[in-house]
Amino acid sequence: MKVILQQDVKKLGKKGEIVEVSEGYGRNFLLPRKAAVLANAENMNVAKAQAGSKARKEAMATDEAKLMAAQLEKVSVTIPVKIGENGKLFGSVTGKDVADALKKEKIDIDRRKITIKGDVTGVGEYEAVIKVHPSITSTIKVNVVAG
Repeated sequence: MKVILQQDVKKLGKKGEIVEVSEGYGRNFLLPRKAAVLANAENMNVAKAQAGSKARKEAMATDEAKLMAAQLEKVSVTIPVKIGENGKLFGSVTGKDVADALKKEKIDIDRRKITIKGDVTGVGEYEAVIKVHPSITSTIKVNVVAG
C-alpha cells in the first residue's frame, strides 16, 4: 500500500515522501496515528503542491543566505580583552564575544553559529566563520586588542 508521510518516521522516510508499506503497518500503525495518509489521487496532488512550495521556500532561503553572507564578508569587529604582563590573554575569545560585538553593530547572529579559526592566543587579527545556512558560510575579521 502506498502512503504519504505526514511526519518523519524513523527508518521509513521524511515528511511529504510517498512510500510503499505493508497493509498491516499502514492500516494499524501509520494511519491511526496520523503519521501518514493514503496515497490516492487527491492526496497526491496536495503532496506535490506542498513539495513545490517547500522547494520554492528553500530556494528563497538560500538566496537570502547568499546575500547575507556577501554582506558579512565586509564586516570586521574589534574585541577588547585583558592582557597579562607577558602578553597572554585573561580568559579566551569565543563565539559569544563575537556575537556580542556584532550585536553592537546591529547585526544579530546566534553565538552557536560562530566559530573562530585557530586559537586566539593574543592581540592580533583572526577569522571567524559564521554558518548562515546549512550549506553557506561567511568569514569575518576579528581584531583582538588590549583593553
